[in-house]
This record gives sequence, C-alpha cells and structure tokens, in this order.
Amino acid sequence: MNFKQPLTQGILIKRYKRFLADIKLSSGEVITAHCTNSGSMLSCIEEGADVFLSPAPNPNRKTKFTWEMISINGSWVGINTSNPNQFIYEFLLSGSIPTLGKWEKVVREVKFGESRLDLYAEQGDEKCYIEVKNVTFKDGTYARFPDAVTSRGQKHLKELIKVRKLGFRSVILFAIQRTDVEIFAPAWSIDPEYGNLLVEAFNNGVEIVPVQVIVTPNGINPLGELPFTLSK
Repeated sequence: MNFKQPLTQGILIKRYKRFLADIKLSSGEVITAHCTNSGSMLSCIEEGADVFLSPAPNPNRKTKFTWEMISINGSWVGINTSNPNQFIYEFLLSGSIPTLGKWEKVVREVKFGESRLDLYAEQGDEKCYIEVKNVTFKDGTYARFPDAVTSRGQKHLKELIKVRKLGFRSVILFAIQRTDVEIFAPAWSIDPEYGNLLVEAFNNGVEIVPVQVIVTPNGINPLGELPFTLSK
C-alpha cells in the first residue's frame, strides 16, 4: 500500500482525548492531528519521537492531518487503524499472504449477523469472511492484542464462530504494524475475555493469521506471517 500523497514529518508533543495529538512540525508550527487509534496505544507512545502525518483529503476537516506512524527504537510503528483494511485488501488480491492465498474477488465492509466484518473474499466455490485487527502493542518479543478491553472485538469473534459453523472459511487476521516483535499472543492481562473467546474461536475452526508488515513513509508492505500462541 502506497501513501497517496507525501507525508509530513514532525515530533510528537502529546496525545490526548484519544483522538487528538499535538505535533510540532519541522517549520516550528504546532498543529493538532487526528489520531484514529482509540486504544491505549501501549508501547507506541513516546513524547518527543519522530512522527509522520498524512494530509486530510477533506480541506474543510477541522484537523488538517492524520497521524500515520511513530518512530520507536529506530523503527516505524504504524498507528493509523484505518490502514490495515486497505493493505490487507490489496494483499488478498495479490496473494501476498501465503496462508490465505490469492482471491479473485474481495469486498470490504460486509454485513454478517449483527456485525460488519472487514472483508469477504471468493475464489471459485470457496467463500471466506475476514476480520482485521490492528496490532501495535509490544510486550517483549510478543505482539499482543488488544491494548484495551474491546467489547466490539469480542462481538466479532462470536460472529466469526457463527461464520465457520455455517461452513464458510472464517479468519481473524492480526495486522502487526511493527517489526520489533517475533510472535503473536492475546493480551491476557488486559482483556482475558477476549483471550478466552479467541481460544474458543480457534477451537471451532476460526483461523488465526498474524501478518507482520513493514511501515515506511512511502507505504506499507508485507513482511511475513508470525507464529502465534494462545497460552496464558
């Protein structure tokens, strides 16, 4: 996934009210950027760190920039939670995720039951529903999800179990937007109910696919799939 317009560099002053961040641009101007990430952003907030912002497509939007990434320990961490749906969509069409392969038809934002799932894919007679979760929480060598209690995420897992019971392929895909981790696991200490539901989903045939990407100011590209563990 390539960014449509050149990004603007700055330095993080602070993030507040979940959806706002004050950034000092290289010109010295201080602006307020939109932060799409509603989670706690554990392990990816460092005041004074370099960041990159994208210009808002709507010139009338109150915040003129969207916060895309932050430099942590010398590497970029993608914090824009709207990006994974786009780059996973592209990866599915190009066959860049070995476990999932290449699909001839991919549709975004599909209704299933009482929820909307992120992606629906078809290849011949095979049908697949995919929910994508953005992962930025680093715990040692582990990438963990979630970084805050997520009732919405719990609901999605229940829907994915229903999808599988109806005979369709069902996938929970964790898009890991950082390169300094080696394995994926649930964040048991933060949301044990989500962890329990993830185990239940896996035992009912829902596939767990952790996909690690490399984030740069030019774009976001697949790096590979990570192993996972469900152990507490």
